[in-house]
Amino acid sequence: MDPRIYYIIHVFSIIMLAGSVFYIAANPQKHKKRKMMIITGILSFLVLLGGFGLIARLGHSYTSGWIIVKMVAWLFVSALAGMAYRKSKSFVLSALTLSVGIAVYMVYFRPF
Repeated sequence: MDPRIYYIIHVFSIIMLAGSVFYIAANPQKHKKRKMMIITGILSFLVLLGGFGLIARLGHSYTSGWIIVKMVAWLFVSALAGMAYRKSKSFVLSALTLSVGIAVYMVYFRPF
């Protein structure tokens, strides 16, 4: 498959996942928790699918340092969806902004 398809899946899913976490943090409604967890889980899977598809198609090594940092950031953003119901809004929003910023820095600068 064309790497651009994986790129579109990856970036679109990241935008939607971050938006979903922002939505949950802004208004954590307990009666919508199950639905939002399903949505963020599917989006998280699509982020993983697009990311690993890109890694395979572009020929990068799975053990590159910047890829490992991106995987940790992805796991943290995925976990923030559940944390948004228990932690403070400021923690979730600042952690989301920081982890997405680190992931973007890693993909563009690839420091290691």
